Amino acid sequence: MKILIGTTNPSKVERFEELLGGSHVEFCTLSDLGIMDEPEEKGRTPEENAAIKAEFYGQFFDLVICNDSGLYFETLPLEDERQPGLDIRSPGGCDRLNDEEMIAYYTELVKSLGGKILAYYLDGIAVYNHGKIFSYMEDRESRKESAFYMIDRAADKRHPGWPLDSLSVDRHTGAYFVDDENNGFGMEEEDEADIAYRKRLVSFLKDALGMHETGKDSI
Repeated sequence: MKILIGTTNPSKVERFEELLGGSHVEFCTLSDLGIMDEPEEKGRTPEENAAIKAEFYGQFFDLVICNDSGLYFETLPLEDERQPGLDIRSPGGCDRLNDEEMIAYYTELVKSLGGKILAYYLDGIAVYNHGKIFSYMEDRESRKESAFYMIDRAADKRHPGWPLDSLSVDRHTGAYFVDDENNGFGMEEEDEADIAYRKRLVSFLKDALGMHETGKDSI
């Protein structure tokens, strides 16, 4: 089974490779296919934006996975203009920031909020499967169970495509996300909430892609 990942972000590709590892899946990216066009993301949630992207890139490929994320600081009201929300790379309506610009921006933002703040992501995932769209997103309260601290001291190490891992630390251990040598998607010792979320996400992906439990595809 060959699947297009609707991104040029290498860390997102690694994430889905890890989630669907051992499932006889081959991934390609927008760069691999020379796709330069992008949809206008007008969704109100990460799930809606992921679905918009999946439908758009479905014109180029039969099986597509797309992801969109929102970043939220727990102690800030949702309507606060400092709340990143869906505009993680373009906070406050600024031009799109590159990885190092993001680290610089959020370092100063977190510093202005006391140097340490509890944060969480809302991830929207969408699958285009031969003309049909399937989408998934956890509710806000569930994702708060996996909240982490964002601090104003960046680690030296980087995860290309996910620069804020250099400012994010596990709220239990205090270790930077980039300190995990195994993957870029959380600490090596995941808590029960993260493990349960991962299982639900893998189940959604396999169902949406029409994959059998044996690891063979049905398409």
